Amino acid sequence: MHSTPQDLLDAVARSESGLKSDSFERLVVGRGSADSTAVHRALSLDALVLSLDSGRLIRSVADEATVSIASRSESYTLSIPARGQARLVANSTLGLFRGLATFEQLWYTLDGDKYLLNAPIEIADEPAFPYRSFSLDTARNFYPVDDILRTLDAMSWVKMSVLYWHVADSQSFPLEVPGFPELAAKGAYSKEEMYSVNDVELIIQYANTRGIDVVMELDTPGHTTAVGFAHPEHVACAGKSPWAKYANEPPAGQLRIASNATVEFVKRVFQSVLTMMTSTMMSTGGDEVNLPCWEEDEETIDVLNKRNIAIGEALNEFVVAIQGVLKANKITPFIKGDMILTHNVPVTNDTVAVVWQSSADAAGIAERGLRFIHQPSNYFYLDCGAGDWVGNNILGNSWCDPFKTWQRAYSFDPYANLTEAQFPLVLGGQMPLWSEQSSSENLDSIVWPRLAVAAEVFWTGGTLPDGTSRLANNVTGGRAAFSRLNELRYRLVDRGVKAIALQPKWCVLRPGECDVDA
Repeated sequence: MHSTPQDLLDAVARSESGLKSDSFERLVVGRGSADSTAVHRALSLDALVLSLDSGRLIRSVADEATVSIASRSESYTLSIPARGQARLVANSTLGLFRGLATFEQLWYTLDGDKYLLNAPIEIADEPAFPYRSFSLDTARNFYPVDDILRTLDAMSWVKMSVLYWHVADSQSFPLEVPGFPELAAKGAYSKEEMYSVNDVELIIQYANTRGIDVVMELDTPGHTTAVGFAHPEHVACAGKSPWAKYANEPPAGQLRIASNATVEFVKRVFQSVLTMMTSTMMSTGGDEVNLPCWEEDEETIDVLNKRNIAIGEALNEFVVAIQGVLKANKITPFIKGDMILTHNVPVTNDTVAVVWQSSADAAGIAERGLRFIHQPSNYFYLDCGAGDWVGNNILGNSWCDPFKTWQRAYSFDPYANLTEAQFPLVLGGQMPLWSEQSSSENLDSIVWPRLAVAAEVFWTGGTLPDGTSRLANNVTGGRAAFSRLNELRYRLVDRGVKAIALQPKWCVLRPGECDVDA
């Protein structure tokens, strides 16, 4: 390939290194020794040749990963003969990158030798949905940059396309914003627990070169108490008690949406954050705004009375103003679904809604003709089921109980309750980790391997490669999806990701024998 982009060359080098260093043995009784005779008689594969379809523009993986979401091309074909040269062909470098991920995971190790099964193999592959994401909250608890980079590596191995970065919240503001250093200086937990401009650049570049776009969310106007640590003039009901009356979780506080000074301040912050981004998408958040917070804020009520408008009108104006910044920069705005369904705020036609409260809300968004991504708490929330985290609540459970098992997530139907005409409105979906009870110490185990389920749901869609339905009976059995996820989990561990076990090893080595109907 002429003029091969450096990030594709780097990806090839990582694949070569991984294939040499991986030590994963096949998950059968006896492990790799079960294949010993066949391996010793096997033919050899000389090389993997990568090529783009004739006439295709050669762009870097990073550039392909950050074009508009509807324009991305990730398809590829992989041909592996019994001997000779394998061929990987795509019409974009991003497609070649996705094909490399598949190629790497076909191989097993035995006594230092690498082998694959069932050659010749022919694969023609492409995603059902372009948006396949992990949403990470770095505000409730902080994650060092290395944690995020390791997570991005693992995401790339399962062909995820977006990191949705919920970077700040009421508890902390760890993001260094150019021109507004005070936000992180006073809003971060410590000077060691903030993301510098250089950190953000590193994370985004690292993600982009691994085929992952970074969509940053600055949640507004709620979940913004930490802004008040530096700018108390912009935050209503800051730290007000009892917190449960004024917020969904402590500490209380949200932006003074009726204040022109606050609106202009927020617009400037968004404009500054956009200078750090490479994505064509950004989220303004918008979930869980609290009306009593504003109703009891003297400054807010004074402005509303002087202008003779209601809180709802001020909220509409705020959303329009912030979306206006994104529109002026040709950025597709994301917004939480309750802003649309509960508060009926006006949004631009290209707005993407995040459906998070319940999977049932997707139909209401679709009726408005808006594109959306699935993030339903009743299927995808990785943090559910660990018990309540507020004190003096002995019998408390998390609000989204029970724990969301991988099988529950796998059963999700992205087209449920939609008409066929509404199907194109679904861009994909994401699994979120809200970090009230998570930190660096348990990041891998709470995320992996469950996050890979979202990768399969939104890459595969409703039909498996063999033509059967992903939503049919027995699809999560030990000889089906369970087997694939177990293998992935062991491959992740082999590469240094501390993914949690899903079954006793006895079951893993005997697929199907631990199914409920076995």
